[in-house]
Amino acid sequence: MRVAFAGTPEFAERALAAIHAAGHKVPLVLTQPDRPAGRGLKLQPSPVKAFALAHDIAVAQPRSLRLDGRFTDDAEAAREALEAAAADVMVVAAYGLILPEWVLAQPRHGCINIHASLLPRWRGAAPVQRAIEAGDAETGISIMQMDRGLDTGDVLLVEALPIGAGDTAGTLTERLADRGGRLVVDALARLDAGDVMRTPQPQAGVTYASKVLKSEAPIDWRQPAVRIERRIRAFDPFPGASGVLGGETVKCWRAECVAGSGAPGEVIGVQADGLVVACGEGALRLTELQRPAGRRLPAAAFLQRGSVRIGDRFALPDAVAADEPFPG
Repeated sequence: MRVAFAGTPEFAERALAAIHAAGHKVPLVLTQPDRPAGRGLKLQPSPVKAFALAHDIAVAQPRSLRLDGRFTDDAEAAREALEAAAADVMVVAAYGLILPEWVLAQPRHGCINIHASLLPRWRGAAPVQRAIEAGDAETGISIMQMDRGLDTGDVLLVEALPIGAGDTAGTLTERLADRGGRLVVDALARLDAGDVMRTPQPQAGVTYASKVLKSEAPIDWRQPAVRIERRIRAFDPFPGASGVLGGETVKCWRAECVAGSGAPGEVIGVQADGLVVACGEGALRLTELQRPAGRRLPAAAFLQRGSVRIGDRFALPDAVAADEPFPG
């Protein structure tokens, strides 16, 4: 099949690589414009663009696909490129732009999306993070026929994947990316053969995975330890859960729930294997931490580089209420 592709991060690059390896012709890739990155803030191509250029695939990087918006010229150029590509189908994975109706209708088989959840649970921008944060036992990949709604289209294929007790957003995304690439190749074969089944999503069980913001990083130690531990894993690698200790912002990358009590945010144990902090319910042993401009360190190495004593307190974020709403 002739498969146009729209995607940006590594999760999407895995799918593009699988489609290419399966022998499908990819006449065009849409991806986000280059972004500044690294210490020099030089413009860097997305992983999808890098793969496309390495395999002589044409690339378009419109800032918008709206034909009546601020970047109309970009959208018009993208439309011309899509028409010239004459794709049978477009595969979309973590692209980052809303596809207007003219894009959805352009390929013969429309557009199919690789979505990292078991739809209709966790529609939206951050399904992996919100699934971990909510304590879900499993997630998965849904291959969905795209329509005008937000992740509301019929599901073509689905495969579940358990969420491990130590999974972070990074490790879980890695495993889901491999599943997504394999599953979308299967879906393309079924589309080509005309034997794909479309299953409408049920109305019950819909939840929304809102985009993760940097403003969510501060830890509210008044929350139960189990909830904070899940959030720490959900926010790894971005934005990283953090607390303010002695006026210094400390990233908390790894923790485990332990017995203990004290005022929320109070350091109740300083041990070689971790820093124990009291929470609203129970306590957390922080085992991997990071100071500003420093590296992630095991607790023992972190404690060698600065004095932390029992009775010290992590500050409580003023903007977060103790009964903060919890997704899911």
